[in-house]
Amino acid sequence: MGKQADNGTNNAGEQFSRAGFILAAIGSSVGLGNMWKFPYITGKYGGAAFFMVFIICLIIIGLPIMLAEMAIGRGGRGSAAASFTRLSGNKTWGGLGFISVLASFLIFSYYAVVAGWTLHYAMLSFTGNLFTSTDFGARFDTFIGSYWPIFWQGIVLLLTVLVLTAGISAGIERFNKILIPGLVILLVALVVRSLTLEGAAEGVGFFLNPDFGKLTPEAVLAALGHAFFSLSLGMGIMITYGAYVNKRQSLSGAAMAVGIGDLLYAFLAGMIIFPTTFAFQLEPAQGPGLAFVVLPVAFSAMPLGAWFGGLFFILLAIAALTSAVSLLEVSVSFLLERVKWGRTKTVWITGIVCFIVGLPSALSVGGTVKGLSFGGRSIFDWVDFVTSNIMLPLGGLIVTIFAGYFWKNASEEAGLTAGWFKVWLFMLRYIAPILVVLVFLYSTGLIRF
Repeated sequence: MGKQADNGTNNAGEQFSRAGFILAAIGSSVGLGNMWKFPYITGKYGGAAFFMVFIICLIIIGLPIMLAEMAIGRGGRGSAAASFTRLSGNKTWGGLGFISVLASFLIFSYYAVVAGWTLHYAMLSFTGNLFTSTDFGARFDTFIGSYWPIFWQGIVLLLTVLVLTAGISAGIERFNKILIPGLVILLVALVVRSLTLEGAAEGVGFFLNPDFGKLTPEAVLAALGHAFFSLSLGMGIMITYGAYVNKRQSLSGAAMAVGIGDLLYAFLAGMIIFPTTFAFQLEPAQGPGLAFVVLPVAFSAMPLGAWFGGLFFILLAIAALTSAVSLLEVSVSFLLERVKWGRTKTVWITGIVCFIVGLPSALSVGGTVKGLSFGGRSIFDWVDFVTSNIMLPLGGLIVTIFAGYFWKNASEEAGLTAGWFKVWLFMLRYIAPILVVLVFLYSTGLIRF
């Protein structure tokens, strides 16, 4: 498995099936952000009004860049770095592409920590131990302030490695074919439970009734940023996965399917969070506070709450694991092109190194080890800030410039008709770069309204 195929791929010619590629791409975009960030910013910026702006942003920035990444991967038949080099004949572009490889590696290092939290809380909820105390904030602080997150981080690493060692079709594709349908079932079950709670209608109304008065310039920038990040753009994932797609696959159709999947997941997340929080008169929090502090209060008060809480955390764990698999595969793909190890050895070494790199994040987020915070941020927060707010927008900008200005055969690989290609090229050249720069300026705090 370690030898490169003659066609330039880095996995001995392994390829996704058509459905497998779409499910894997959806799995990479279905992460934790849509569950605990999207409801918060939607509520803050006008409910359905924000959701409509989010859809527009996803169409004008998300889908064009996603299609470009997929096309670069399939055209270059290599990792996120090698594909740029092969298509341009210039190693400088490969160096720029490496930014995405490094970003995905660093993101996985702390993402595995959070994914471990979800597994731990799923176990606590199913056993009923989560509800032995009503001070869920203190419980969460005690947990992340201990060494237990390292254990659960290791469990996530082990599961991810086992999937990736099986390869593309038998590993990544099969994993997503099992987990994505399971995720849909859990989403529907939790939506039904949320909508049947007393007082849920008020939460649904808050979510679905547009308040255009809250659509400020800041709201538009927040929608732009979420459209970019929720599709896993700038991480090299879609380039890496694109290298495993055959020429008969419709990339535009796949990009559209992933976009619809991302929207549907975000919508269903809102239909879970808002009815539940309103039914129990809770405030939707942003980030881990929603999942690990706010919602357990609701689960503790509802009939069969331990089971529904467990299902919720299993849902989060599935979303986290499907993203974790795609994140680590970017680094594995990169190394397979440069070393003569087999896939199994490469995956294990990459995973172990990533685990070690993630230890400071695991230990700093709860203050387990003093001295791992500086500048008002923990190591965890710094890695998140640098990757999400600097490296990912930069990676997205590189893709738009390369596909829009330097890659001569982009139209052939994208598979668009002449008319749609002109629209896509216009978006890549003149619209998407400006919006990506705005996302960068807003997410780094350089512009505020």
